[in-house]
Amino acid sequence: MDDKLKEKIKKIKLIATDVDGVLTDGGMYYSSKGDILKKFQAIDGMAVSILKRNIIPTVIITKEKNQIVKRWSTKMNIDKLFDGIKNKENIIPKLCKSYNLSKKNIAYIGDDVNDLEILKRIGFSVTPKDGNTEVKKIVDYTCKRCGGEGVLREICDLVTSVKFGKKRKLY
Repeated sequence: MDDKLKEKIKKIKLIATDVDGVLTDGGMYYSSKGDILKKFQAIDGMAVSILKRNIIPTVIITKEKNQIVKRWSTKMNIDKLFDGIKNKENIIPKLCKSYNLSKKNIAYIGDDVNDLEILKRIGFSVTPKDGNTEVKKIVDYTCKRCGGEGVLREICDLVTSVKFGKKRKLY
């Protein structure tokens, strides 16, 4: 990892993420009753806990608006859920004001073209290994993991190790 990237990571004080294609594999499973199911990784939940211990809030910004994401967010103690958001970049000023941050202090993980604008405007931009080609062209970092396989945990481990080294609080 080059020094420029390490400097960007050291400034991160908040991690925001999309849901479908990042926290999940993007698949939506429908039951015969019309229920939609999504699969989340337990290690992403642990990532939220590790980030909290290191005083880095986790925020979800998603176009979707459903009870599954609300339940997961509540259970995992996500600091803030912004759901039903079409233009995700419009959330940046709210995050900066609420958490007393600069946009350089925000990391965002997104996987598709509706994430392009927010990814261009924050301090550290990330996409999963299977993120969209256009997204991969502009991000600072492409994960080793695909969406739904622990992308948030990978970024949690990267950010906390770069920022805190051996002083990071894991458990």
